Amino acid sequence: MAVEGGSSGTLSSGTVRTAVPARLDRLPWSRWHWMIVIGLGTVWILDGMEVTLVGNIAGRLSEPGSGLDISSAQVTGLGAALYVAGACLGALYFGWLTDRYGRKKLFLITLAVYLAATALTALSFDSWWFFVCRFVTGFGIGGEYAAINSAIDELIPSKYRGRVDLMINGSFWLGAAAGAMLSIPMLDTEIFAADVGWRLTFAFGVVLGLVILVVRRNVPESPRWLFIHGRGDEAESIVKDAEARCIAQHGEGCLPEPSGEIAINQRQAIGFGMIARTVFSKYRSRAFLGLSLFIGQAFLYNAVTFGFGAILAAFYDVPPGSTGYYFVAIAIGNLLGPILLGPLFDTVGRKIMISGTYIGSGALLFGTAALFSSGVLSATTLTMCWSVVLFFASAGASSAYLTVSEIFPMETRAMAIAFFYALGTAVGGITGPLIFAELTENGVLADTTLAFNIGAGLMCAAGVVAAFLAVSAEGRSLEDIAKPLSAQEQAS
Repeated sequence: MAVEGGSSGTLSSGTVRTAVPARLDRLPWSRWHWMIVIGLGTVWILDGMEVTLVGNIAGRLSEPGSGLDISSAQVTGLGAALYVAGACLGALYFGWLTDRYGRKKLFLITLAVYLAATALTALSFDSWWFFVCRFVTGFGIGGEYAAINSAIDELIPSKYRGRVDLMINGSFWLGAAAGAMLSIPMLDTEIFAADVGWRLTFAFGVVLGLVILVVRRNVPESPRWLFIHGRGDEAESIVKDAEARCIAQHGEGCLPEPSGEIAINQRQAIGFGMIARTVFSKYRSRAFLGLSLFIGQAFLYNAVTFGFGAILAAFYDVPPGSTGYYFVAIAIGNLLGPILLGPLFDTVGRKIMISGTYIGSGALLFGTAALFSSGVLSATTLTMCWSVVLFFASAGASSAYLTVSEIFPMETRAMAIAFFYALGTAVGGITGPLIFAELTENGVLADTTLAFNIGAGLMCAAGVVAAFLAVSAEGRSLEDIAKPLSAQEQAS
């Protein structure tokens, strides 16, 4: 690394020329990358498990003897909205800290916050305590979205970035399936008392999270973040270690020549003013794209995730202890979508796949709403329809995080993820659960059909926006998609 006007290993400002991005992008897939995927991606399993558990235990919490004076609608409506509100604020707060203090420090802190709040949820003694814990739990998971998605995209080679990002975000549904299965024995009053089983489900999540926290300590800081913030020597050390591991696994000659260098004016922080001008002035159309994708998927997913158990109970008399079986089917559809369709985002391309998955899932949901309204569906066939809808919707929803992570400059990445997640989720993810809770609690068929159609319309609208505005980012370096704010004109 050649240095102009300052040492790459200090925090003093200066201009450096570096090939670190190109060297990261040329790496063949290796065990080093699997360490990153396991260390960072597995938290979505926890998130999926927790969200599903809350949806499934809503009926049990509202029953006498649960230990809480709370209704099912409060759990799936107010509780869900507070969880999402906390996630929005947590994303903004921790997103700002992530861009300022680094990815690794924050993805350790946010997981710790998440785990502490989950443990306290298990100790809930009154409804207000439960609601506060739901808010704080969301606060931690919101920070996870910003810190982890930025770190993943900066560490994964460009030709794998799309499928890996989708697979990791889609792993949420592996946790959802686990949560659904876990809720079955935990809610069985012949095994656990009504006020014990639901508490143990949260405690189980804490134990799993502690294991993830230990693994995550081995994940490195983003070299891209390091060299921009004047810590070039650390960035060089991490990249050399990754290269050595790839050579040891694949042999000499596995590393092609890096495609070029970039000149960076190192700095410690970027002000909010510059971030806002960059995102909403220079990249105005990309900002509209990100907002559209997040609103569509946030409404659909937060409403369905928190409210599907209530729908089964209200319209098909499915008891709380049995909703887990139906959730497993939905979770499998959601999980398979990103896994099977993810590679196409790197080959067929972002624009076609993002617009196709959004519009396709919206159209299928319109069809499901029509069948539901006609009364021809049972609990089983409704679940089957939702599984097909969410097979496509899950890939699309995961691509929203991929999109906002890769189409804005390096210095704004975590804040961009945080902002669009927070704003999109505030619009769709808070109103979604509240609307769904209101429309499904009364058991009126037309009201629930309307909620389905709203979600379908928003997904289709976002897909149309993507058809015109999505960026062809497949196989391209992050620096090529959006030039860093710190880059010098002489960069090669």
